[in-house]
Amino acid sequence: MTKRLSVAERLAADEKNLLLDDIVKQSDWSLFLVEQAVLHYGAQRDEFSCNNLRDVLPELGHGFLGAAINALRSGGVIEHTDRMVPSTQANTHAHRIAVWRLTERGRRIAAQRRAARIEQQRRTAA
Repeated sequence: MTKRLSVAERLAADEKNLLLDDIVKQSDWSLFLVEQAVLHYGAQRDEFSCNNLRDVLPELGHGFLGAAINALRSGGVIEHTDRMVPSTQANTHAHRIAVWRLTERGRRIAAQRRAARIEQQRRTAA
């Protein structure tokens, strides 16, 4: 048996679906920027949160950073540390956000990209 939704519930669901559509439409470049920031922070520090990433990333649109982080978690690049910290983003009123770390796979990807960057710099200088 299907539950009938009220008008308010239907409008809220429609608004949520539009937000998800906007997140999906973000460019591959934005996802690449988040991935690079995550790999950089993960290689430099044992743990990081979205607070650290927001400090170095351009405005990505509402919800995109969280969606990108979830994609990296699902892809096995990062893992939750079971720790939380207060958000520094003003409109969140210091709600709790996850602390992350690179997985072994994430560390391997970061090392490969770092080696490729060094090789490219070496070739450019030669």
